Amino acid sequence: MVDEDSKELRSLIEDTAEYVSYLRELGVAGVEEFAVDEDAIPSARKPDTRIAHEKSVASVSHALRRNAEAATEKVADEAAHPKPFEKSAIKSAAGLTEMAKRTPKRTPELEPPPPQETLFGEITPKDEASLPQVNETLEDIWNDIGECTRCPLNEGRTHVVNSEGHPRARLMFVGEAPGADEDAQARPFVGRAGQLLNKIIEAIGMKREDVFIGNVNRCRPPQNRTPTLAEAATCKPFLLREIAVVRPEVIVVLGNTAMKNLLDTKEGITKMRGQFLDYRGIKVMPTFHPAYLLRDPSKKRECWEDMKKVREYLDGKKQF
Repeated sequence: MVDEDSKELRSLIEDTAEYVSYLRELGVAGVEEFAVDEDAIPSARKPDTRIAHEKSVASVSHALRRNAEAATEKVADEAAHPKPFEKSAIKSAAGLTEMAKRTPKRTPELEPPPPQETLFGEITPKDEASLPQVNETLEDIWNDIGECTRCPLNEGRTHVVNSEGHPRARLMFVGEAPGADEDAQARPFVGRAGQLLNKIIEAIGMKREDVFIGNVNRCRPPQNRTPTLAEAATCKPFLLREIAVVRPEVIVVLGNTAMKNLLDTKEGITKMRGQFLDYRGIKVMPTFHPAYLLRDPSKKRECWEDMKKVREYLDGKKQF
């Protein structure tokens, strides 16, 4: 019996000591340090009599009540008479008063909260499909390309043809590779196909300088042939880096080769055109290449329908 009472008393002592320490940390003045002589705690191993045990318990209990009452009165007084510039502490002090009226209970140690990315804990979504955050510029990418000799296409080109346009364009056009005019002028889409693309851009209420224009490959293939998979794979990373810098809202991929390389699909342009697809959170609209429209003008109507969807999306008139 004595041993069980001793355990209960020791637990109560520890709880009260923790509570008093907590009040002192909060800056509550006048709270005395709390300490109890270990010899005053009865133990089954000591030859204490029952009377001595009861006296010890009474003595310790009195000490506990004295400290708790003093702490409670101090907190209540500070809550009722706050010092200048300390009115914001009234609510906290009142809460401590209520806490002091209750028997202190031991609370388990809590694990520290996990690190937060912002002050108020709103965690930024992590989406592996989203574009990476970059610290480079378009000029950094183009300087990295330099006078590229990474694939055999460098052997027959005149110039490396980098992308051009608004560095924060909402709309981006991606083609296959430069043609003869582009190779000569070192600019994308400046030949007959480029002139038609300019008209398409103007038809949706924009100007060429408002958009960003480029190709998967930057060197002209011999006889304007389709770039091989290896040639496209060598150049494609630079295009993806440009997309990450510009961060357009919509990318229009022009023709089969551009669509298959950007989206890694085996489907053909005829099946995929006219519907918004997704590239890392960016809307992608596949449509016919202007050079194909020059060869088959009957497809211009379908291309126009595709571009109207792009315009409606950018204008916010429709959600796709």
